[in-house]
Parts: sequence; C-alpha cells; structure tokens
Amino acid sequence: MSFLLLLVIAAICGAIGQSIAGYSLGGCLITTVVGFIGALIGKWLAAEMGLTYILPIEVGGETFPIIWSILGSALFAVAIGLLSRGKDRLKK
Repeated sequence: MSFLLLLVIAAICGAIGQSIAGYSLGGCLITTVVGFIGALIGKWLAAEMGLTYILPIEVGGETFPIIWSILGSALFAVAIGLLSRGKDRLKK
C-alpha cells in the first residue's frame, strides 16, 4: 500500500514539475518516473547546498521531499526539453 501511495505522490510532483517547466515528457507513467527522478535530484541538491527538506512526507519508512521533488522534476523536464529541442533542430 505504501508503494502505491509513493507512486501517486511521485506522479503529482512530476506533473507539477512538468507544468512549471512548460514541457511534458509523456503520459502518466513517464510523469511518475519524472517525479521519482525529481525527488532524487531534489534530495541531492538539498544535501549539496546544506538545505533542509521542505514539506517532507514519510511513507513506508522513506522520506519523500515534496517541494524538492517538484523543483527537481522541473529541472529534469527543462533539461530533457532542451536536449530534445536541440535534436529537432539538427534534423531540420
């Protein structure tokens, strides 16, 4: 049950991050993956900058930082968007 809750939270964070970035990478499954990758990126950035977790949720013994996940998802979506737009320009 906790894994399903983590999937829902990651999907929501990924969707918010993609809408902030203005670039959608795909459907619901991809959005969930973007949310999980965003959580990893966000946790890493927070640790590197010495910041605390903002709005963390603990599910099944794992801490899921909501705000850092959204920011990480937005950064990831922007990076993928820039890379894919660059490939489109090369094809033309």
